[in-house]
Amino acid sequence: MNREQIKNLYQEYIVGSYTRDDLVLVAGRGSRVKDMNDREYLDFFPGWAVSGLGHCPGPVVRAIKKQASILLHVSNNYYHPWQAMLAERLSQYCFGGKVFFCNSGAEANEAAIKLCRLYGRGKNKYKIISLENSFHGRTLATVTLTGQAKYSQPFQPLPAGFVKLPFNDIGAVESNADQETVAVFLELIQGEGGINVAEKDYVRHLERICRERDWLLVIDEVQTGFGRTGKMFAYQHYGVTPHIITLAKTMGGGFPIGAMVAQKEIANLMGPGTHASTFGGGPLACSAALAVLEMIERNNLISRAEKMGWYLRKKLEGLMKKYPVVKQVRGMGLMLGMELHRPGFPLVRVCREKGLLLNCTHERVIRIMPALTVRRAEIDEAVDILDHSLKEFTCLAQ
Repeated sequence: MNREQIKNLYQEYIVGSYTRDDLVLVAGRGSRVKDMNDREYLDFFPGWAVSGLGHCPGPVVRAIKKQASILLHVSNNYYHPWQAMLAERLSQYCFGGKVFFCNSGAEANEAAIKLCRLYGRGKNKYKIISLENSFHGRTLATVTLTGQAKYSQPFQPLPAGFVKLPFNDIGAVESNADQETVAVFLELIQGEGGINVAEKDYVRHLERICRERDWLLVIDEVQTGFGRTGKMFAYQHYGVTPHIITLAKTMGGGFPIGAMVAQKEIANLMGPGTHASTFGGGPLACSAALAVLEMIERNNLISRAEKMGWYLRKKLEGLMKKYPVVKQVRGMGLMLGMELHRPGFPLVRVCREKGLLLNCTHERVIRIMPALTVRRAEIDEAVDILDHSLKEFTCLAQ
């Protein structure tokens, strides 16, 4: 089958809910992928961090192969050891909580929304605050929670009980909340919103307000989790303890899995029948996630993300000094954004033509999130391509 035949099948049989680059990828290893013409690309945005340990990481692939020959699926009406082991490990990493397993970040956030509503039941508390430019998923509830109207506007009327407030503005929280508020949802780095980083004072004040007003603090770690920011979870940079965190993406090393982790006394509100996920926490997914954790620990990838992140950031700041079209470089660890003074989609296209895959979000922010296993030489190669692409991109506007 050639590229045009594949594209025609997509056109005929697949719902057109995605904007797709004109690229057919067929293989990947580490920070590189190949198209069907055997051309290689350096992937510095591997699936919104799903392939956060690189494409086809060896330990994860071996764990999946082994588990696939033993047991693929178990109903959550029964027990199995892999879910138990993974839940224990996640609890040990984050405030000793209990875990609900699902298949994606949106599902994890759905579970968190329902748990917040359960917490407020009987207290007439149900409203959930989220922040402008946030992104929490594509289901009806999570797209309503998301602080970008462009994602939710086509689906009105939307569910009630969601309040959007400005990011990094503690005064807005203090003045707009009421007695019906039950929780605040927060991304510490807004990915889809343009790599906006939460200020430490803001987060700490927010935790204090939640404690004083009996609100739940929910931190969405779907994209920031599992070492991406130079800590296992981004909240660990801030000296706060959330009531709930939500996880997915890098967690499965390329295999679908998500989770909500909640402090035990809150998690216990979710009794039998209150929520479920048919495929959530199956043996195959849990085995993959256990291999991810082992790989992160064994290869010291959290420290590596911090070091490689600083190296990449300095390189990007060098490009900012060289090219006036670059407005700012920001982010944390290996979750970086390069804001431009004009729309960045043409730059992403030029980079792709030269063999580098990146992402443009919020129209003018180039999102750069290489695998935690990225090598210094690969960063040098990527920055060199970006350098030549910026030169061409700058000329395009003249």
